[in-house]
Amino acid sequence: MRSTFKTVFYVNGSKEKNGIVPIMGRVTINGTIAQFSCKRCISKDLWDAKGNRAKGKSREAVVVNYALDNIKAQITKHYQRLSDREAFVTAEMVRNAYQGIGTEYETLLRAFDKENEVFAKRVGKDRSIRTYQKHVIVRRYVAEFIKRQYKRTDMAMNELTEDFIRNYCLYLRNAVGLAQSSVWIYSIPLKHIVTTAHYNGKIPRNPFAMYHVAPDHKERGFLTEDVIQALGTIKLDNPNFALARDLFLFGCWTGISFTDIKNLTTDNIVEMNGAPWIVSKRQRRVPFQIKLIDIPMQIIKRYEPFRTDKRLFNIGSLDMVNKRIKSVAKKCGIEKPISFHCSRHSFAVLALNYGMPIESVSKILGHTNITTTQIYAKVTNTKLENDISAFESKVNGRFAI
Repeated sequence: MRSTFKTVFYVNGSKEKNGIVPIMGRVTINGTIAQFSCKRCISKDLWDAKGNRAKGKSREAVVVNYALDNIKAQITKHYQRLSDREAFVTAEMVRNAYQGIGTEYETLLRAFDKENEVFAKRVGKDRSIRTYQKHVIVRRYVAEFIKRQYKRTDMAMNELTEDFIRNYCLYLRNAVGLAQSSVWIYSIPLKHIVTTAHYNGKIPRNPFAMYHVAPDHKERGFLTEDVIQALGTIKLDNPNFALARDLFLFGCWTGISFTDIKNLTTDNIVEMNGAPWIVSKRQRRVPFQIKLIDIPMQIIKRYEPFRTDKRLFNIGSLDMVNKRIKSVAKKCGIEKPISFHCSRHSFAVLALNYGMPIESVSKILGHTNITTTQIYAKVTNTKLENDISAFESKVNGRFAI
């Protein structure tokens, strides 16, 4: 379909003052309209409403018409530039480009590039390298999806709809082969980009407001008490494997994630009411604190002679630690898949099974929403049986039928 692009000028009679009126501009493209001020005024008698310009050859008329011709040429240039780059151009996009606003988020992939550039500068401060890498991967997935679905290299923000989000999620499921939980994870950076654009007025509506990506929460993997005991008592001659095992157990008895354990220093151990506590912040800057009970305290003291700085433990990469944990688990006869994050889940289940209120578990884990804790901390049959038995002992003999 041929584009209908037009720029016209007019005067705003309602703003007349002493016979002087401001000159306004209007851009129309395929039914979309955007108005703007030309930052100029003219005598009302000099304006030609039919010709959309000043009439006559007076000095004032010549100066005004020269300025309007220049504005029209600039707007046409911006329209042509946008048309070469975008499949869908609106009057507002052209007006904004002329006024020098809104250019950073004109397209989706440029918005990703801008966001990822800012994110990269925060790595090591309040953002992790793994999260940054996830954002880079999402940008690649979005680019591949646009090329496959629309045969293009980018998308204008104004083109984004609920169908775009829905089809992107289907692409992740069917073409990339991600599980629904991963689809949810890899839609979060896209949602952030789009929501930010909507908040800043770059797009009129947020497509994520009408389409919800379900996380498909599954019961989290955790270790039973017998398995934790087996890991803790097995003799390991290799000190690297012993460290990996001890770090995992430290997570089982504190609920602290791998990254946060790696960042712990002696400054994070404080005395409260005569007992040692860990007081710190998660990598996302959410504060947490937990009392150091016997087992994690033993592990801290065990590695005290090996410290080279203030860090409690000298830890390698997560991948290497996970490989060693899997190897130790295999020696213990543990068949189920196991990774470091399983220690955090195991702590939540242990704490709940031994009667710790979920509100306390949530605070220890550093969750900002207790709903997250309910997902992590599976209430096991053991907990249910104990709760029901306690209820039974209280009501037995008090009622009759």
